[in-house]
Amino acid sequence: MGGNGGCWVPGRTANGKGSTIRRRQDIIAAVSLLPFEFQLALRYLRPKRTFVSVITLIAVIGVALGVTVLIVVIAVMTGFGEQLRERLLGFHPHLTVKRVGENLSGYARIMGVLTNRPGVLNAAPLVEGPVLLVRQQQGGSMVLTPLVRGVDPLLGRDSTPLLKNIRLGTNDLHGKGLLVGWELARQLGVRPGDRVDILPPALAEQMLSQARRSEDGQVKEAFLPTEFEVRGIFDAGYFEFNIAFVATSLANAQDLYGLEDTVHGVTATLRDPLAAESVRHDLAAVLGSEYRVTTWMEDKGEILEAVAVEKKVMFIVLFFVMIVAAFGITSTQITFVVQKTREIGVLKALGCTRWQVSSLFLSQSVFVGVVGVAAGYALGMVALRYRNEFLEFMRRATGIELFPASVYGFGQLPARIEGADLLLICGSALVICVLAGVLPAWNAGRLQPVEALRHD
Repeated sequence: MGGNGGCWVPGRTANGKGSTIRRRQDIIAAVSLLPFEFQLALRYLRPKRTFVSVITLIAVIGVALGVTVLIVVIAVMTGFGEQLRERLLGFHPHLTVKRVGENLSGYARIMGVLTNRPGVLNAAPLVEGPVLLVRQQQGGSMVLTPLVRGVDPLLGRDSTPLLKNIRLGTNDLHGKGLLVGWELARQLGVRPGDRVDILPPALAEQMLSQARRSEDGQVKEAFLPTEFEVRGIFDAGYFEFNIAFVATSLANAQDLYGLEDTVHGVTATLRDPLAAESVRHDLAAVLGSEYRVTTWMEDKGEILEAVAVEKKVMFIVLFFVMIVAAFGITSTQITFVVQKTREIGVLKALGCTRWQVSSLFLSQSVFVGVVGVAAGYALGMVALRYRNEFLEFMRRATGIELFPASVYGFGQLPARIEGADLLLICGSALVICVLAGVLPAWNAGRLQPVEALRHD
């Protein structure tokens, strides 16, 4: 005879249901090892066609949705910050050395100093500044003001990521060759082999100065721009870089700015970009006060700081969703206590302590929290796995771009799941769910047997 109200003979089947009976007996035996208040709590939570069962399900769904939203948003914010940092570090120099108040001459010596420092992978000369780019088209011309960057092809592809990320054409910069960002090329309507005119700022300033000095405001001399051939179209992986930059050879960039044998500065790529500040202090002591050393953190660090602050703010704001879900658990437990008041009186009359009665109802909150958090975790993982497929479906179905590259700078929605974030989200959600059941459980434990048994 079984000790749980049933009969079970090992190895015997009853109408082909022996395995089902054994599994059921194993579950009953496992549950019987729990304290009676937990067994009673699980019994109360069995699905029934009652109002309490419905609001319990709603409470579980509320917790699950809160956890799902938090996981998805925090993972996306983490991935966005990481992708942004990778793009910045892949395109922007880790360190930049410039001479205070003038252009840098004898830059080969500075490059040697940089490459001999520990932690520095390579160094390259820097010529970078705005230019006027004119694209002749039927019916007029298009004028834009991108930044031109001089690239020394002799230093190889490691000197700049532009030479590695060619989407169309080649990275050949001999002669008057030019590389154009993907978005800028789309805006100009150019392809490899097309020609554009570039007017350096100094030449534009001369034209404006002559026009001001002339009596009729007309330019007397002809200032011809330099014609370049688009050899390739690069994709830096970030919208801002793809629309704001063009690249040519170092010699061409020097000619555009009239630098002769000087450059604007020297850049360095580090093994560990996060160690840029310590390398900067080391270089500043070696080079002296006539040189200014800046890091990528000074130039672009505020963008990453803004993303980090947004991530914290989003966590705080969205955590209120969990608090709202906790109110659902509280209302469910209050309903349970009211519905089971007579049963509480019977338990108290049979000798149950206040703590045992409180534990009965508090364990229900724990169960709802665990199920809700587990369901939210599963939904969050599924949502992150198919996030880009969902965005593509919404774009096709509604025609609305939910994650436009022109705004966010990325072609796809990035996401990164970190264990610390998951632990914080799931742990805090579970704590909130448990705390939501403390007050109803405490009130249930305070009920007096006589008052509870008189309850109608």
